[in-house]
Amino acid sequence: MRKIIELITGCLLSFTLSAQSGSGDRVMQEGTLFGFGTSHVKDTYLSPFNYSGWGGRILNERMTIMQSRYFSRQQIISVDISSTKNPAENVNDFGAFVDYSLRYHYHLVNGETFKLLTGAQAQVMGGFIYNTRNGNNPLSAKVDIDLGLSIIAFYTLRINNYPLVFRYQGEVPFVGVFFAPPYGASYYEIFNEGNTSDIIAFNSLGNKLSLQNYATIDIPVHTSTLRLGYLNSLYNTDIKDIQTHIYSNTFMIGWVKEFYLK
Repeated sequence: MRKIIELITGCLLSFTLSAQSGSGDRVMQEGTLFGFGTSHVKDTYLSPFNYSGWGGRILNERMTIMQSRYFSRQQIISVDISSTKNPAENVNDFGAFVDYSLRYHYHLVNGETFKLLTGAQAQVMGGFIYNTRNGNNPLSAKVDIDLGLSIIAFYTLRINNYPLVFRYQGEVPFVGVFFAPPYGASYYEIFNEGNTSDIIAFNSLGNKLSLQNYATIDIPVHTSTLRLGYLNSLYNTDIKDIQTHIYSNTFMIGWVKEFYLK
């Protein structure tokens, strides 16, 4: 297990160091979006019931075209919060998560109207779900480190030389490690008494399925660009007698700016 963690961490550091070099950068596009939508949460460490409610998200994205123009780098930082209730609406779950992902894409199709990109991603996610009823174990912590695949498609529609840029992006992690204490384990024993045996698990598509579908449209407004988006996020884990489902549908709005780099 230690070798697996070192491998995932090494890959993530390698991605990050590459991102910091910036020697071949030409153009960087940055967008900051705010979103609101629905959230559905189930974590059997806390409760056997499904909780439903609202969710909010702040997302910052940076897309950089490399010098060859056939490669691009994408970085996304996302903060997600939610407030959900059980079916009887007398107990709340509060969730908060921070997600950082770094992707490198190769431009399979690089036309003026249609672009198709595919590549690899490294992702780190951390956060918690807090249940207002539980006394001894009211909190379920989540920490994931993953490697995965990403695909992006762009289509530019011009109406009287007025360009509208449509994008679809899908991603799925396929290997990694995550924090997974056994059912009934006490966080007090883990963090205060050092009982850290069997709290890290290797994940693959067999015990974790995490998908994101992200669609946006860029609309020029004078000298700026308005971005409207929809983000569908699915997170499922089933390990050590604990099932976790976190589903969200978020509508996003924000502004995009472009920088020319030397």
